[in-house]
Amino acid sequence: MSRQRTPWLIGWEATKANAAPAFVLQSVMLAILLAYYFHPPSAAFLNALAGFKQRQGLTFVLIASAIVGAVLPEVFVIVFFQRGRIRLQNARNFIFNAPFWAFDGFLVNLMYRALAEWLGDRTSVPIVAAKICLDQFGYNPFFAAPFGIWGYAWKNSGYSFAKLRPLLTWQYYREHALPVLIATWAVWIPLMAVIYSLPLALQFPLFALALAFWVLMMTYMTNRFAGKIEADAELPISVVGDVKALKH
Repeated sequence: MSRQRTPWLIGWEATKANAAPAFVLQSVMLAILLAYYFHPPSAAFLNALAGFKQRQGLTFVLIASAIVGAVLPEVFVIVFFQRGRIRLQNARNFIFNAPFWAFDGFLVNLMYRALAEWLGDRTSVPIVAAKICLDQFGYNPFFAAPFGIWGYAWKNSGYSFAKLRPLLTWQYYREHALPVLIATWAVWIPLMAVIYSLPLALQFPLFALALAFWVLMMTYMTNRFAGKIEADAELPISVVGDVKALKH
């Protein structure tokens, strides 16, 4: 007799499916953290990136978020799964994804600034741990996960508010958001430990870099494992974290 596929079991299966790319991404981010503190040339480059982000402000946040969430996935799908042919669905996806991810990036950057003002922009175990808890067990389950799941459900329903209403229930959240949260926590808690161990000005650029790697890996896995080349291919649960929560 097969085990009942509860949200917890689905989340655990998604975590195992994502283990290899998650390990690669976490290793890259850890290497960046170590380079920042122990390799002066790398620190100089990262500080220059932080300075550029500070000078550009909200423009950097919105453009970087749109590139990561809307441009990169479509370019990747066009090049590797559509043989370089642009389709109407690519434009439709971009029109939805660009403002969707730009808004998400705006909120993430705002949260990083708020946590720095509230808890301090210092690197210590208590401060980093507190930021991770508020991020992953506060912002993530109460906003980021439902925002991502309901946003894409609304898109896939043809932007019908009538079809969206039945999704705004605890049962839907339990069946769809909980598996995503479990898979997301396994990947992003270690990543957030790295990000919150860096100065505030570097936190969003490093988040965007991590998300870019993750989106590209998950886009590849989605299309490769599903055996489809359509730009709007249905996402299996093991890769829904990139539409997430994505994230976060």
